Amino acid sequence: MALVWQLAWRLRSSKRQNGFISFISASSTLGIGLGCFVLIVLLSVMNGFERELKQRILSAVPHGEVWAVGAKGLQDWPVLLEQLAKDPRIAHVEPYSKATGMLQKGSTMKAITVTAVDPEYAASSRLASLIPAQQWAAFSAQQNGILLGKGARQKLAVSIGDTVQLLLPSLSDDLTFAAPKAVWLTVVGEISIGGELDNHLALIQLQKSAAILGVETGAQGLRMQFHDPFVAPSAMYNIGYSVKQHVYMSDWTRTQGHLYQDIQLVRSVVYLALTLLIAVACFNIVSTLVMAVSEKRAEVAMLMTLGARGSLITQVFMLQGLINGFVGTLIGAGAGVLVAQNLSDIARGIESVLGITLLSGDIYFIDFLPSELAPTDVVATVLIALSLSVIATVYPARTASKIDPARVL
Repeated sequence: MALVWQLAWRLRSSKRQNGFISFISASSTLGIGLGCFVLIVLLSVMNGFERELKQRILSAVPHGEVWAVGAKGLQDWPVLLEQLAKDPRIAHVEPYSKATGMLQKGSTMKAITVTAVDPEYAASSRLASLIPAQQWAAFSAQQNGILLGKGARQKLAVSIGDTVQLLLPSLSDDLTFAAPKAVWLTVVGEISIGGELDNHLALIQLQKSAAILGVETGAQGLRMQFHDPFVAPSAMYNIGYSVKQHVYMSDWTRTQGHLYQDIQLVRSVVYLALTLLIAVACFNIVSTLVMAVSEKRAEVAMLMTLGARGSLITQVFMLQGLINGFVGTLIGAGAGVLVAQNLSDIARGIESVLGITLLSGDIYFIDFLPSELAPTDVVATVLIALSLSVIATVYPARTASKIDPARVL
């Protein structure tokens, strides 16, 4: 093996090597490195988005919901809540009601989705942990209090302590729309999750909503958080059919699932596109070795006359090409790991220097570029690059082993 290394290095570093071959060799190394670098960085960004989706959106959005078909509400919900609380899959369950209406402050109006929660049950929820303790305490103490999403509060130009009017649609006995119900509420705090949710989210107390919406049982339904959000579809199917009353059931994949699907789609496209980029760079190894074999025909013929076997020549040229792939992979993976670990800070620096915003919180569910480096992504990228490099060396190396010394010399 030592002889193979010596011969490969001697042929690679020969002073007689054509400058064009050296250029093609360097470009293949650079291409492989660039492909590994970009692949690791983009996969880290996708991991970051997935992490923020779980920690931000899925902390505020219930993983699953069951709510009554009738307007009277969910019957015997305290008993059902106690049963669901014992389910090992469920991390948190609470009663709720929901309504869509309009918030008005002066002449400004804003469409809003009002969710009514019981402060006692909701205090241990992930959503409550996103709200400052002082504001949550004010919400719990004031029955007419309302917590507004950041975007909705800015749209209405209201501050904490201001009073807003909530308008809710109402139906008459003949199913025609009557005058909307009007309720005055005091803004006691702000909810900041990120993205579109902040523009439409508001919380009020469950007892207040029961009187406004006419929910006789006190709650329209139950909503829950699972330890693993991805069990929600199957779990909600079982839970929904176990309720004796007619209920609707839903899970987060119906409302926010498109975000997760988009992330997975982009991840797949990135894998495919950048793997092809690495493959194209590896094709340059084929060109380099084919030209190197053509240029070193005399040296190969002399080695064969000295007793070198075809397998030795194959190994020499395969190793020569693999050096390009290894060096490119090492540089690209190292740079990718370094940048991926500091990508959020780098993005903030670019924003401050150029005065631009890469991600707008009004459009996306976060306002910064997230990154989470996964060791498995690094290992997979390195293995893909090295495997393609090995495959690229097979044909030129076998061609070199078939040189006829008698014709060359």
